[in-house]
Amino acid sequence: MVDTPHLDDINLPSDLRSKSRAELKHISDELRAEVIDAVSVTGGHLGAGLGVVELTVAIHHVFNTPQDKLIFDVGHQCYPHKVLTGRRDRIRTLRQGGGLSGFTKRAESEYDPFGAAHASTSISAGLGFAVASDLDGRNDHAICVIGDGALSAGMAYEAMNNAGALDKKLIVILNDNDMSIAPPVGAMSHYLSKLVSGKPYRSLRKLGKKIVGPIGLEKPVKKMEEYARGFAMGGTLFEELGFYYVGPIDGHDLDVLVPVLENIRDSLDGPVLVHAVTQKGKGYEPAENASDKYHGVSKFNVITGEQKKSVSNAPSYTKVFGETLTNLARDDEKIVAVTAAMPSGTGVSTFSEAFPDRTFDVGIAEQHAVTFAAGLAADGFRPYAAIYSTFLQRAYDQVVHDVAIQKLPVRFAIDRAGLVGADGPTHAGSFDVAYLGNLPDMVCMAASDELELARMILTANEVDDRPSAFRYPRGEGVGVEMPEILTPLEIGKGRIVRDGGSIAILSYGTRLQESLKAAEMLAAQGLSTTVADARFAKPLDHDLIRQLADHHEVLITVEEGSVGGFGAFTLHHLAETGRLDRGLRIRTMTLPDVFIDQDKPEIMYEQAGLSAQHIASTCISALGRGDVEALKLAVV
Repeated sequence: MVDTPHLDDINLPSDLRSKSRAELKHISDELRAEVIDAVSVTGGHLGAGLGVVELTVAIHHVFNTPQDKLIFDVGHQCYPHKVLTGRRDRIRTLRQGGGLSGFTKRAESEYDPFGAAHASTSISAGLGFAVASDLDGRNDHAICVIGDGALSAGMAYEAMNNAGALDKKLIVILNDNDMSIAPPVGAMSHYLSKLVSGKPYRSLRKLGKKIVGPIGLEKPVKKMEEYARGFAMGGTLFEELGFYYVGPIDGHDLDVLVPVLENIRDSLDGPVLVHAVTQKGKGYEPAENASDKYHGVSKFNVITGEQKKSVSNAPSYTKVFGETLTNLARDDEKIVAVTAAMPSGTGVSTFSEAFPDRTFDVGIAEQHAVTFAAGLAADGFRPYAAIYSTFLQRAYDQVVHDVAIQKLPVRFAIDRAGLVGADGPTHAGSFDVAYLGNLPDMVCMAASDELELARMILTANEVDDRPSAFRYPRGEGVGVEMPEILTPLEIGKGRIVRDGGSIAILSYGTRLQESLKAAEMLAAQGLSTTVADARFAKPLDHDLIRQLADHHEVLITVEEGSVGGFGAFTLHHLAETGRLDRGLRIRTMTLPDVFIDQDKPEIMYEQAGLSAQHIASTCISALGRGDVEALKLAVV
């Protein structure tokens, strides 16, 4: 029995290559315990990583990383990989400010050849590496690890189709942790997988081609062989795409994984798909027993598995969306909800409990989700497409071509607007104000609190002649009172929240609370400030903007979005109406033109220059008083 610790001896994957199978098993056990302990401190994506511990160990043992390229799809499962690739000493900084990213990241390590966080990119990227290796005359391997969920997206099949046609060296490992494709895994399938991945079988196969080729039987015999293997092991679909299929195999059995991967490494002459069946949350009982397999967790007690939840009296914006849409749908049978593999994250799960037949989770397929919603809208239904801002980017052509040009009333519920904290720049909702606001006839709204969000959901339901969108952030609302009876907003009309004198702050979204704090800071300096909630980026409230511009020395716009959004629309209108020629001092406050790394949201907004302090300082600077530092001292 091996009972001495081994993980302490592993600083880089090269240290794994001389280890025996018994030692690899022991290292895997220690690695699983290390990941559990680390995530209990940091929070993060746990279940997926626990499911690929043995697979990650086997890949680094068999292949010569980083020369051989290991590409994880999405990256939820990359924590064990980070521990093995020289980052164990920083693993407890996962998803923290200045720490390790929760996903693969090229700037972090040479063992992360391709950054990820959105699904279904690994096979395309891996094919790029495979072609580059071939063009350079190298003999590197490209290994892509993709989950069965990510394999639901069309991009994965586009890549596989291309890879099959190019016939380049490419290894795709399907990490099937839901048994969504695989038949039961048993001794016979393991035996067959070892057999067909090995040199003797591949040599016999090549010999058979030489024999039947001259007599014109190569194609029919090839089909017979493919279908025979497909019948015995599954995988006919992948064979049709040009991949040599191996599996299904037990993704936790190193006695199977290692020889199969070695066989593929040594006899590979084209694209291969290895079908590995794994268990999400493997080896940690609380995760194994949880419905979500601890996919994403907050900090937790390792012994009990109990997660530490934040306590707040205010509901989350996501919950407000789900409950408001559900209540609205009770009186409107035409309302349907569409989401792309994020029912819980978007609040659609609440709607689904009440209206399962009117809820459609299309999988990781945002492009399809948008055009599917467009089809529903074209036939008289009221679809709400609930998609994170960062994921809606993937369907922009469909938003333009299939929705906007046809003026179809799809309602886009855009969750995770603005900066999102621990998930970092890959998940930030930075660009939707700009990329939706430039589309003709689109109605664009941003909620400043949970009540405003609820009213915007009602407003969108009444927009039946064009598309509409409303954005809201991750996390809890501000705790405003929610009345029993809600009323929709007047399209294109904002509101004055605080009356003042020389300074006007026009906020779009949830920076309204920071804008009100800034007004208090300015009041302490004897400066009277008007604060307005724009509500709409399109159509703009021209009357409100005109009022603010004509009666104040300074106008500041504030938004949780990139350059080119609400502030740009406001500037364009003021320029068109000649108000910029009258001495108005205007500043636009946006997210900076950089990608901001993960941290606590309040720290990220401080770094972005969008805190109350920054808003107040910008107002002072625009007045030209020269006493910005005095304001800072007064605030302190």
